[in-house]
Amino acid sequence: MEIQKLISELQYKAVRSSGAGGQNVNKVSSKVVLTFNLKNSQALSDEEKLLLETNLSSRLTADLVLILNCDEDRSQLKNKEIVTKRFLELIKKGLFVPKIRKVTKIPKSVIKKRIKDKKNISEIKQSRRKPNLD
Repeated sequence: MEIQKLISELQYKAVRSSGAGGQNVNKVSSKVVLTFNLKNSQALSDEEKLLLETNLSSRLTADLVLILNCDEDRSQLKNKEIVTKRFLELIKKGLFVPKIRKVTKIPKSVIKKRIKDKKNISEIKQSRRKPNLD
């Protein structure tokens, strides 16, 4: 994955934002909408695309387009930086492959120790009982 090539494929659109801004909010387009077309991406290999498609399936549209919004700040430039960071983190998390757990066998010494301890506790409890006088 080439980050610079990936960033160059992003499309940004400025939209009027709701929220903070006072009278300015009706005039300035400070909200940033980022769109990324996963299907047509040249920066990702086919395996990476497939992995992202499965891991980010709930965030992708039917056309495999990822859409992210940011209207946290009054500045369009800061919102663009924030949404780009979010995008890169999302892609990194989507490409993460967890390690496959290796099944391990319980050592015989551990099994023997457990059985020995059980017998020891059983003997201690046996010795606490009242003697049977029959």
